[in-house]
Amino acid sequence: MADVEIVKGYVPGSIGRVAELNGAYYHYNWGFGLFFEAKVATDLSAFLLRYDEARDGFWTATFNGRIEGHISIDGLHADDAGAHLRYFIVSEAVRGKGIGNNLINTAMNFCREIGHKKVYLWTFEGLHAARHLYEKAGFRLTEQLTGARWGTEVCEQRFEALLE
Repeated sequence: MADVEIVKGYVPGSIGRVAELNGAYYHYNWGFGLFFEAKVATDLSAFLLRYDEARDGFWTATFNGRIEGHISIDGLHADDAGAHLRYFIVSEAVRGKGIGNNLINTAMNFCREIGHKKVYLWTFEGLHAARHLYEKAGFRLTEQLTGARWGTEVCEQRFEALLE
């Protein structure tokens, strides 16, 4: 989409908007509640307060002046556990238009450019469109277990991509 701008770095209002996008999507589609939205908001806030441009990435996709997508790379433990891809979301308003693919490619290119060797993410079974994008970007399923990390019991999945 020509009108979409990918912006790197914190943008005023982005914490609230990313929490809103995640909270609404996962509530309406998966029954997640307050715990999940609050976790996204607090975890994202903590991440941004320790954000280091040399290892971390934070991108928003803006369409018509409104944040409609997001992805982050948390590189705090990149040297041992790998960089952590987090908070990936694209709004219903622009889903299916290539924005998710653009965000993932932006994040993965950043990881390659700064030398992260491995990237991982946690998601859960049933997010087929997201899984397709992850696998297209080189991620492979490495672990699966039942858990409630997001406040609701789901089949959690860990994906990893090796960048060496």
